[in-house]
Amino acid sequence: MRINLTSVLVDDQDRALRFYTEVLGFVKKTEVPLGEHRWLTVVSPEAPDGVELVLEPDEHPAAKPFKAALVADGIPYTSFAVADVHAEFDRLKGLGVTFTQEPTQMGPVTTAVFDDTCGNLIQIAAM
Repeated sequence: MRINLTSVLVDDQDRALRFYTEVLGFVKKTEVPLGEHRWLTVVSPEAPDGVELVLEPDEHPAAKPFKAALVADGIPYTSFAVADVHAEFDRLKGLGVTFTQEPTQMGPVTTAVFDDTCGNLIQIAAM
């Protein structure tokens, strides 16, 4: 068994696609029209056949309150691995990304948390 798909709930698929590709550096893999929304996935350019991240509309009635509660408590929705948190923090900060937690050493792991502009906090982490 392996993880094939994971998702992040977004309030605007177009804005999410721009942020996740143009800012974070992911690559669009799949885009299938589904009425008002799309089945929209991105992947790491380092693993184009790896795990796909679905940019999923947060239309379910529970989604927006769930996301708001996570943000209010400062809890990241998900985490992405990076080679160097400090370098990625500097790169993203230079692109205007808002961080809620600057790089922080937590034992053997360094993390930072940013706002994805689509209603989520996202953590980056490196060992």
